[in-house]
Amino acid sequence: MAGDSVISPQRSKDFGKHEHGCDHYKRRCKILAPCCNKIFPCRHCHNETSNSLSNPKDHHDLVRQDVKQVICSICNTQQEVTQVCSHCGVNMGEYFCDICKFYDDDITKGQFHCNDCGICRVGGRDKFFHCEKCGSCYTVDLRDNHFCVENSMKSYCPICFEL
Repeated sequence: MAGDSVISPQRSKDFGKHEHGCDHYKRRCKILAPCCNKIFPCRHCHNETSNSLSNPKDHHDLVRQDVKQVICSICNTQQEVTQVCSHCGVNMGEYFCDICKFYDDDITKGQFHCNDCGICRVGGRDKFFHCEKCGSCYTVDLRDNHFCVENSMKSYCPICFEL
């Protein structure tokens, strides 16, 4: 086609939207897991795979903030974490968080990053508030109407005993 460059084929930022990803997220990139140097569609796919290995000593979870490299699902270019592919110009995730290294094309979830929690959440920033005492986000319906337990989200789960 006229105007297409063989060296750097630029595409519409929306090219391939909702056509790539996994069962967890629709997005146009894969991640290079720094812990095992393998490529996965997302951290959940990584964790499911690594924690189902036959040797329990090989089990491990991906720390999302440690991801430094992603691979564009459209042109297969490996690059540093960024929202727009440096090679073909597609938006690798309609929602993008540089802190969590998180991409998602389905923005109907209302994703937002809470700096105080240190993670991305779903449901819409305008529908949540962060309680400093509890150390977690709650729906605005619970503002001034919830029982605070200091650092409640940093304690062990009574079911699985994990943080």
